[in-house]
Amino acid sequence: MEVTVSTAKKLGLTEDEYEKIREILGRNPNFNELSAYSVMWSEHCSYKNSIRWLKTLPREGGRLLVKAGEENAGLMDIGDGLGLVFKIESHNHPSAIEPFQGAATGVGGIHRDIFTMGARPIATLNSLRFGDPNNIKTQRLLSGIVKGIAHYGNCFGVPTVGGEVYFDSCYNTNPLVNAMSAGVARIGHTVSATAKGTGNPVFIAGSATGKDGMGGAAFASADIHEGSAEDLPAVQVGDPFQEKKLLEACMEIIETDALVGMQDMGAAGIICSTSETSAKGEAGMDIHLDKVPVRQSNMKPWELLLSESQERMLLIVKKGREKEILDIFEKWDLPCSQIGEVNDSGILKFYMKGELVAEMPADSLVLGGGAPVYEREYTRPAYLQKIEEFKPGSVAEYNNIREIAGKLISDPDIASKKWIYEQYDSMVGAANMNTNDPSDASIVSIRGTKKALALTTDCNGYYVYADPFKGCMIAVAESARNIVCSGGKPLGVTNCLNFGNPYDPEVYYQFVKSIQGMSEACKKFDTPVTGGNVSFYNQSPDGPVHPTPVIGMAGILDDVANKMSLYFKNEGDLIYILGKNEEDINGSVYLRKVRGVTFSPAPYFDLNEEFRLHHTVTELIERKLILSAHDISEGGLFTCLIESAFFRNKGFKVKHAKSYRADAYWFGEAQGRVVVSVDPSKKEVFEMGMDIPFEFIGTVAGDEVWVEGENWGKVSGWKEKYDNCLSNLMEKYD
Repeated sequence: MEVTVSTAKKLGLTEDEYEKIREILGRNPNFNELSAYSVMWSEHCSYKNSIRWLKTLPREGGRLLVKAGEENAGLMDIGDGLGLVFKIESHNHPSAIEPFQGAATGVGGIHRDIFTMGARPIATLNSLRFGDPNNIKTQRLLSGIVKGIAHYGNCFGVPTVGGEVYFDSCYNTNPLVNAMSAGVARIGHTVSATAKGTGNPVFIAGSATGKDGMGGAAFASADIHEGSAEDLPAVQVGDPFQEKKLLEACMEIIETDALVGMQDMGAAGIICSTSETSAKGEAGMDIHLDKVPVRQSNMKPWELLLSESQERMLLIVKKGREKEILDIFEKWDLPCSQIGEVNDSGILKFYMKGELVAEMPADSLVLGGGAPVYEREYTRPAYLQKIEEFKPGSVAEYNNIREIAGKLISDPDIASKKWIYEQYDSMVGAANMNTNDPSDASIVSIRGTKKALALTTDCNGYYVYADPFKGCMIAVAESARNIVCSGGKPLGVTNCLNFGNPYDPEVYYQFVKSIQGMSEACKKFDTPVTGGNVSFYNQSPDGPVHPTPVIGMAGILDDVANKMSLYFKNEGDLIYILGKNEEDINGSVYLRKVRGVTFSPAPYFDLNEEFRLHHTVTELIERKLILSAHDISEGGLFTCLIESAFFRNKGFKVKHAKSYRADAYWFGEAQGRVVVSVDPSKKEVFEMGMDIPFEFIGTVAGDEVWVEGENWGKVSGWKEKYDNCLSNLMEKYD
């Protein structure tokens, strides 16, 4: 087939990129080679429009053991010779087209990133965004995506321990499906995604290769449009039972010391894994594509190179140790074939039945090597002018706070996500410590130690839309606050950066300012960015989604005895707000959903105040001076209080400072605040040691809610509203 500039453009390459490929090769590429460059230089694989800014994030420090981007996932030292491996990635476009398989394979892919490094996954979380919850399409996507996540995670045997879900019409066409996985490995027993050692054999193991997932990386690097359903073959098909066997086989092989390197096959399949491992090891490979186990006949070389069939692994093995590898995979009833060997040329050569069908320098294909790097123009979005013009005083105070509370507690953004999480197996492995003792972050015990992981995913897309710099700082701060309120120490961040088209200067402004905000906050909390994922092109013909830079943060409890729960314990306990109680309705769910104000600034936030709050909460937990801690976030103070009441059915009697407007006090979302409860016997020592603003607001009551001296009814009545919102919506769909 003759290859031209026109061919390159059809594959998503620009004319300049085509000329660069010709320069690299010293000739015209053939179709197999051009196809390889088209996926490896796609946004999804090369980060060509984002890497310039990603490199400005704090990528070293703390307990980080490998720099961001060096391996498939981040690796952090958690003591006692153990390392935490964690990462978050998106599967947005596939989930928009085929929700069940799109979401399922997203879960499978993120787990492979963990165990390819030699860590056993022990927990997964997710961060989901959907359109208008009353829309039948949203309900179809919600149902399919949740079922896909549940199917893969439950069958694979790793608990889903936490997550977040938001709804907004900007996600109507393009939902966001971000999956996070965390695992634990022994330091010194991790595996690198590296190919080296001339003559060392290269194996492919796991599922046979088919045509599913063709061009998935390119599919993820384009806008969703009316004809996107025609790209359905780009969605992979997953088999969690096959992945479970692959996990066990790989963990067994790691213990043999026969491995040189290992890389999972996600985006761009064989071409990605062979090029990335070769480039990292400054090596080349001779690969015989006809030796790849297949499940479809007559597959062409470019199809074998680009297929994104799931549950596959590339292994580079020490020469002479081949039989050990083959025997282990045979034991686990998994296909495994030697498809080539490592050379020292730095060149990838692909053969089909003895014929050379592609020849490319490995380094020329990959991020950090020959892949192009662009710096796009950016312009301050015009809508920000409208946001900055908003004055809180233009919205009259609404004094029927009981009515507002009822509306907010049954809003899909705030209400319980029980309908979703009850479909997930959260108890498999028996390590989830939150089932009978809920905390702000997900707490997962580390078997054989007194340690536990603290994990969370956080991002309020509206805050970032209203102020990309501050909004992204808030996302980092809330993640850290959730971990601190649970008794943990924040360690590091993995991010999933969901934005619209990077060629839109206003979208790129959102991206750049979000990165700058993230960088400043991560430096403050000493939480380096270990890696993650950039997902551009999240938009529809109506425009881009809200900028949604999801923060996945991991922390550590060195002793589970310091675990702090979020709920009220005893009648008569004292209730305090810690942190500056700013009078602010900006950016709140109350303002947007109840008062109909769609343009307002992000809520009050001060990074230094937030930092001091975290230190204070940590000290209070260590000194055993508080009985519960729950941060104030969406829905404001009342939502925080009622959520603290639910678990033990303990109500509260509270009043607000009269100098504040009531709606701002109860429903404002000013950041840097935590509600704590204190044993009355410790009141004096608690208050005397406080070096940040605090306010006593009331006491824990029986099973009723009292606000401003008025009885608002039983806790159980509020819980019914909170618990049944989503299930009532989905009943209409089911």
